[in-house]
Amino acid sequence: MAEMEKDYNPDLITLSDDDGKEYTFEVLDAIETDEARYLALLPTYDDPKKMLEESGELVIVKVGEENGEEYFYEIEDDDEYETIADAFIDRLEDFFEIDNK
Repeated sequence: MAEMEKDYNPDLITLSDDDGKEYTFEVLDAIETDEARYLALLPTYDDPKKMLEESGELVIVKVGEENGEEYFYEIEDDDEYETIADAFIDRLEDFFEIDNK
């Protein structure tokens, strides 16, 4: 078991909000469509107690590129968000064997 933990290197990214506060997320999955690339992120916390208090809700962002640099932004279109969120949930349920019923 300890070896598995040692090999686990989550893909972490840090994002800043409009106030400059930084948040770290683990990238759980990525989906590419003809239009864009999307990431499913899970908030991470330095304090395990804080992690237990949070709902562990997925954060889904759209990946854009400007001048060769990647940036992430919220999906503003409700239909687009629902479609992508459903796709991530289906994929992650299979991966983590989650029973949502």
